[in-house]
Amino acid sequence: MLLSDIKAKKAAPKDKPYRLKDGDGLFLQVEPNGGKYWRLRYFFMGKEKMLALGTYPEVSLLDARDKRLAARKLLANGTDPGAKKRQEKRLAEFNAGNTFTAVATEWFETNTPKWTLDHAARLWRRIEANILPEIGDRPVSEITSLELLDALRKIESRGVTELTHRLLNSCGGIFRYAILTSRARYNPANDLKGALVPHRAVNYPTIQAKELPNFFTQLAKVETSPQNKLAVRLLMLTFVRTGEMRQAKWADVDLDAKEWRLPAPTTKMRALHIVPLAKQTIELFKELRDITGVSELLFPSQQRRRNPMMSENTINHVLQKMGYKDKLVGHGFRALASTTLNEHGGFRPDVIERQLAHIEGNKVRAAYNRAEYLPERIKMMQWWADYLDGAETENDKVISFKPVAV
Repeated sequence: MLLSDIKAKKAAPKDKPYRLKDGDGLFLQVEPNGGKYWRLRYFFMGKEKMLALGTYPEVSLLDARDKRLAARKLLANGTDPGAKKRQEKRLAEFNAGNTFTAVATEWFETNTPKWTLDHAARLWRRIEANILPEIGDRPVSEITSLELLDALRKIESRGVTELTHRLLNSCGGIFRYAILTSRARYNPANDLKGALVPHRAVNYPTIQAKELPNFFTQLAKVETSPQNKLAVRLLMLTFVRTGEMRQAKWADVDLDAKEWRLPAPTTKMRALHIVPLAKQTIELFKELRDITGVSELLFPSQQRRRNPMMSENTINHVLQKMGYKDKLVGHGFRALASTTLNEHGGFRPDVIERQLAHIEGNKVRAAYNRAEYLPERIKMMQWWADYLDGAETENDKVISFKPVAV
């Protein structure tokens, strides 16, 4: 007699486990603690086996019968349903631990030592905000090129083509890492070359030397904190990268040695970078020390709610308030210094490039001495500070210094 749902529901526990049979190997086992479990008794290659089909009432009688039918079809095709279930469970567990988010996190942690702290933070924010919500929960081995393209198209629709290409590059690295660690077999990012709207690189906005007098006038008038004004001035004088300045610590500044040493982890070229300090720069550092000297950082956040260091938008926000929106950004001071030094300073291009800390194309030469050209760089940084001093005292014309002897 077949089992009924009413009989299954009313089955009371006894001192020992007992079975309520439904036929063709299916039965409901009732345990002394009241638990009710569906089981399927079957034979595979002459051996008796048992397959768990779930608990009652979570798995109804009709569901249990459907599972029995599916198991019988597998047996008819020569497949052990118990072995197949174990294989599917292992695969599910494997996929659960190898989602795109899990692999991306591992890839990021593995590669973080290669990047500056600022770059690493920006990179992860881009992935976390744009990619993980779309494919983060998917097993990395199952993500297709079309899925990745759909995720990138949503970003592209916002008109941020540079971000889209950066994310494609990052995703390509994550999938390559998945392949190397045996979590995936192919890289769907490789199939998307040419599928995105091209991005045209735009140089960082900057000003010309002739605009410096007015710039200093606006800097003096702008309503912002003394700390922010010093940040702008020091960025101009040292032409380091904004991220390098944000992460800088007082321990790296030696006013007696007249040097600011940027540690390798904070620089784009991943090597210690020396910035010789001109007399004017030293004076500004002394002013800054009176304001932030109690902090570990040169430029701690003035709010300190989310980030201990100055926001990456602070410099640009000040420049916008000065009237330079879309005309000048913090990174643009590097182009201003490079252009002016090449045109007026009489310094060798190699000296200028070294002070700009540009990455060498030749990987062997990239491991150059951190003090390379240092005597010339010391003279150059003092010349640059004097040049800016002269520009600030001019009202309506550009100063023109004679090249120095080096």
